Amino acid sequence: MSVAVTRQIRVSGRVQGVGFRASLQDEARRAGVAGWVRNRADGSVEALLHGAPEAVASLIAWARRGPPGARVSGLLDAAADPGEAPPAGFELRPSA
Repeated sequence: MSVAVTRQIRVSGRVQGVGFRASLQDEARRAGVAGWVRNRADGSVEALLHGAPEAVASLIAWARRGPPGARVSGLLDAAADPGEAPPAGFELRPSA
C-alpha cells in the first residue's frame, strides 16, 4: 500500500459558473480522494486533495480539463501545507 499524498491546486480560466466544483467533488469521491474545493475571489478554483498518489494524480489530470463548459487555462500544483489536515470526505467550501 502506498503512502497518501496531499496536494493543493489552483485552477484558472473559465472555471466558475460551469459546475467545476461539483464535478471535482464527484470525481474525487469516485476516486476515493479526500479534501475540499472552493471558488476564489480572483475567478480561480482552489482545492486540497488527499489520497493515494495514483488517485490524486488522476484527479489533477482531470482538473486540467475540467467538466464540459470549463476552459482551463492554467493549473498550479503544489505540496499542501503540512499543518492542514484534510477532512474525512470531500467538501464544497465557501468562497475565499
